[in-house]
Amino acid sequence: MSTSVDDVIPTSKDRRHLRACLLCGLIKSAAQFRSTGCENCDEVLHLKDHPKRITECTSASFDGIIAQMRPEQSWVSRWQRTDKFVKGMYAIRITGRLPEEVQELLNDNGIKYRPRDGSVRD
Repeated sequence: MSTSVDDVIPTSKDRRHLRACLLCGLIKSAAQFRSTGCENCDEVLHLKDHPKRITECTSASFDGIIAQMRPEQSWVSRWQRTDKFVKGMYAIRITGRLPEEVQELLNDNGIKYRPRDGSVRD
């Protein structure tokens, strides 16, 4: 999948309009999630053109932002487990969890859900 940097860099300068994907941490505006979905997770989350799903699977409450331009080469990306994701802005910690039915869907597809709220320790 070819992803433009313009698709993943938040368009809003006002943090109140930004949301973070609860699965991967990608930060975009709600309008960007609505028009392009999540470049990392849309195959399973189906956020594009689904405002209700965007509300359920993203959060406006997050701490810290990491800018990733070369995630495959970054130790910070490895530490955050985002080194396989598209370049963009990522939240360090996100308040909230995916709904149970989405977690079950992920499990059925062999995807291990790791909440990004800091509750899981390695």
